[in-house]
Amino acid sequence: MRHVRHPGPVAAIRRRTEGCRIRHEQVQLPVGRALLPTLATVLDEHDAEGAVLRLVGGQFDPFAFCMPALSPTPEHAVYFSDRHQPSGPVRLEMAAVTLGQRESGPWLHCHGIWHDSSGRRLGGHVLPDDAVIHEPIKAEITFMNGARFQVVPSPETGFSLFEPVSSPGSATTGTGPFAMSVRPNEDFCLALEEECRERGISRASVFGGVGSLVGASFDDGRDVVPFVTEVFIKTGHVARGADGSLVASIEVGLVDHLGGLHEGRLRRGHNPVLVTFELLIEPLELARSAP
Repeated sequence: MRHVRHPGPVAAIRRRTEGCRIRHEQVQLPVGRALLPTLATVLDEHDAEGAVLRLVGGQFDPFAFCMPALSPTPEHAVYFSDRHQPSGPVRLEMAAVTLGQRESGPWLHCHGIWHDSSGRRLGGHVLPDDAVIHEPIKAEITFMNGARFQVVPSPETGFSLFEPVSSPGSATTGTGPFAMSVRPNEDFCLALEEECRERGISRASVFGGVGSLVGASFDDGRDVVPFVTEVFIKTGHVARGADGSLVASIEVGLVDHLGGLHEGRLRRGHNPVLVTFELLIEPLELARSAP
């Protein structure tokens, strides 16, 4: 399996999880403000501590983004490009968002695919304060309470990254919904399957899903060779396969550091995380009674 060496010490714990309570809602994001303050207001209005989202349609103008990139220094294994700002409105195709906190204020992590005013199809990392909603955007939101995603230092990668943290006094069960982050060089599908198996979950839905992979391999045999990517989950679930074992079925969109766009179902056991991956899992069926 592909592997990237990061400059810092390898963390002993390779995935982080926290149980939470969730609610699903569909809202339309109004025009006039940037994505971050708009979603911060939605969070407050729904009395939630955090959320993951799927965004579909609508426009941004102005709009700015970054691409994945090779690192210019040895302080990081990979990095991100300079800021890009297309001229004119950008029409969103689809994006995934992790909405949480950085220090004491709201922050978000958003990857997606969009079309610029000339019709070019592009993708990457949306700059949350520099993407102003110009035409209403459909948002499928899973609100979180009892836990949230918090930006914390990652000595292994040299970045500060979202990880799930529990709220003081929260009470959740090991078989309920949970937020998860996966650390570098762990196969994404296998990590998800293992976590569900350990929790006695036999069927689950995946929500949100923002992160990066070391290139990519798809079920249909296609491989993404450029190894620095930014990825978002389009749809995801975990269920029993024909032999009874758990199988994660994850459809993604991604952009590589050469600008290539790719979409497909991840091939299990062949897609290590590059820097991080954040997601939320809702159990639908248990294989055994709760411990």
